[in-house]
Amino acid sequence: MAEHEPVTSPDQHKPGHPRAARFGAAVTVLLLLSMLIGNHEGRVEDIWLIAGAAVLLLALVGDWVLRRNGLR
Repeated sequence: MAEHEPVTSPDQHKPGHPRAARFGAAVTVLLLLSMLIGNHEGRVEDIWLIAGAAVLLLALVGDWVLRRNGLR
């Protein structure tokens, strides 16, 4: 049964498109930061929005550095 399956490398099984994921992360960062303007009174929401945006931004910067150095 395995003899009928094509031989492929593991990098051919990666899901999705990396460029679309980077664009989606950047849009999400902008949306999270735009949600700081709202009708909430407490600052706990602001902390979570900024922390979430910072984590995504850190991931984008890390991805950019790895791609720039050829270490994807």
